[in-house]
Formats: sequence, C-alpha cells, structure tokens
Amino acid sequence: MADRFDCDNCKESLYGRKYIQSDDNPYCIPCYDSLFSNTCDECKELIGHDARELFYEDRHYHEHCFRCFRCDRSLADEPFTSQDDALLCNDCYCNEFSSKCVACDKIVMPGTRKLEYAGSTWHEGCFICHSCEQPIGSKSFIPDKDEHYCVPCYEDKFAPRCTRCKKALAKGGVTYRDEPWHKECFVCTSCKTQLAGQHFTSRDENPYCLKCFGSLYAKKCEACSKPITGFGGGKYISFEERQWHQPCFTCSQCSISLVGAGFFPDGDRILCRECHNNL
Repeated sequence: MADRFDCDNCKESLYGRKYIQSDDNPYCIPCYDSLFSNTCDECKELIGHDARELFYEDRHYHEHCFRCFRCDRSLADEPFTSQDDALLCNDCYCNEFSSKCVACDKIVMPGTRKLEYAGSTWHEGCFICHSCEQPIGSKSFIPDKDEHYCVPCYEDKFAPRCTRCKKALAKGGVTYRDEPWHKECFVCTSCKTQLAGQHFTSRDENPYCLKCFGSLYAKKCEACSKPITGFGGGKYISFEERQWHQPCFTCSQCSISLVGAGFFPDGDRILCRECHNNL
C-alpha cells in the first residue's frame, strides 16, 4: 500500500494535485492561500500565490490594485508619492500639492532645483535678472518692487555715481555739497590725502586738507610767519592788513601779550604802552 501524501491542513490527498511546500509541510493551493497569503489593502481580498504582489509601508496590494488615488493610473512601474495614506502618481501629486513657478506658471517638480523668496517660488532657471535676463541662481540679488536685479545691473541702473570717477557708489561713501563720492575719491585737491573722517575746508568748491589750505591760501602771522587758518577754535588779531596768532600778538620790545590791552604801532613794530612811553 502506497504511503499517504496529504495536505497538512485539510488532510486531503495531494496525489495528482498542485501543492506548495512550506516549513517542510505540503499544502494544497486553497489551504496555502488561506493560511499564508496577504490581504490586499485596497480590495481586502487575498493575494493568491500566483498573483504579483506589491508591498509598500507594511501594506500589500494586488498589482492591479496598486493605483493612483486620483487618476486611477497603475503605479506598479511608476514613481509615486503617499499623501495621508493615499497613493498618488507624480502628476497628480504635483497638481495638488506642488508650487507653481511665478515666472512660467508651470509646476516645480519635487526634487528639482528651485528658489523661494517672499512667499513665491521659481524654477532655478526662471529666476532671472530683470535687466540682463541672466539666471541669478545662488548669487546675490536686489529686489525693486516686483523686479529682481543682479548686483552689477542694479548698481549700473540705480546706484548713485561718484562725482569724481563716475562709477557706481554701491555703499558707504561721502556726501559733499549734496554730491556723492567714494571715500577713496574724496581727497585733498592739492596733496590727494583722503579727507573722509578728517577736518577739511574748501576754496572755489574744491576741498582741501587744513595743512594744504593753510599753506596755499591762509594769511601769514606777522610774528611767526606761519599760516593763520582760524580752524580748531584758533583766534587771531587783525590790524591794518596785518594778522597775528593770538599768542604771537606781543610787544615787539618786551614780549608782553597785547591781547586785550592797548598797543601802539611803531613802523613794523607794535609796542605796549610802557615801552612806547620809554621811547
């Protein structure tokens, strides 16, 4: 008598029938499917042993049940996204959830390079300078109302120009007579020393450092022959077309200060009262 060869579950003979071995035990096809097959998350039916099964995040699907929640397209061989447990093809996901480029009005696809600014989104290649129309990319830019400029174009179009070199003044600088200057361009007319942050004066609308102005244009002290500028609170005495620094205004004979005192001219000299009386 032949040995028995039965299904391990229902005990029916497997002679002449298809079976599947699992853990060294044979099972008829119906028993194997009922015991070991997964349930499709979509249709809730068993996924038979001979069906193509798809698996995603602990969920199992028949191949024909693995479809886009919106357009019903098969996702078996397509890229897809899960949104609130619903499966969506890329097209449906983008139409529903992705941003649109404000320049070309097309979807900014997930994973593509983009730029976001002030609540708006652009494709990287669509975010261009309003003037030169070149992509700005990761470079610095300057917004002006609803337009965006690369820094060179903005400076060329809007930035004030230095009175001396006529080049754009991007930041900083000096204002003199309501005109803009680069700091390095605002120099003494004579010695070319930079005047930014320094005391200076002007003649015929040209700026001069105090040293050059005193040397070129200031009157000379009658006593020491040095320039009398009057800058920095320096006081001076003037008499008959002649000038003196206040400390230099002294009696030509005894050297006593004549500031605030009476004095007497004696040719090129000035004398105090006592020296004059002793003449």
